[in-house]
Amino acid sequence: MGKLTLVTGGARSGKSTFAEEMVKKYGNEVVYIATSIPFDDEMKLRIKKHREQRPDYWETIEAYKDLDRHLKDRLEGKSAVLLDCITVMVTNIMIENNTDWDAIEAERIVEIEANIKSEISKLIRLINGSPVPFVLVTNEVGMGIVPEYPAGRVFRDIAGRVNQMLAAAADEVYLCISGIPVKIKG
Repeated sequence: MGKLTLVTGGARSGKSTFAEEMVKKYGNEVVYIATSIPFDDEMKLRIKKHREQRPDYWETIEAYKDLDRHLKDRLEGKSAVLLDCITVMVTNIMIENNTDWDAIEAERIVEIEANIKSEISKLIRLINGSPVPFVLVTNEVGMGIVPEYPAGRVFRDIAGRVNQMLAAAADEVYLCISGIPVKIKG
């Protein structure tokens, strides 16, 4: 039975740093799953900073879906898996649908959310069957203002429901605020 720890919080709350320190305690054989796609200069800089922050000897997998397939034969002898981050994964799946978010129909939103939840369910099944502990980083996006645009509102809602799925499956959940992790489950 795999252990699942979920680390959530707002932007620049210290989530990634805390999660990286957590997996280091399990050992040096870490698999790092990077879900970001370097599509613009800002994202390239963020990715660069994350790379510089983590040890070079960690194995990195750049993927945001089919994680069960990507990890299937890579867990043997590993000490932990760190996935950063779930909300970027959600964003990437939403974007790949190439949808006109201003004219989207409710049925299409349901389909996209079902696809995302399917990916999360596959990940949870993988974690449950794994001897390796997983630490997942996500953003808490529903605590601010209501987004002005339909895509933002859909993202906020899907991310919130995905976070609920993961928190329900998690053994431990931490909320990071101003660099301080607060244990809220486990």
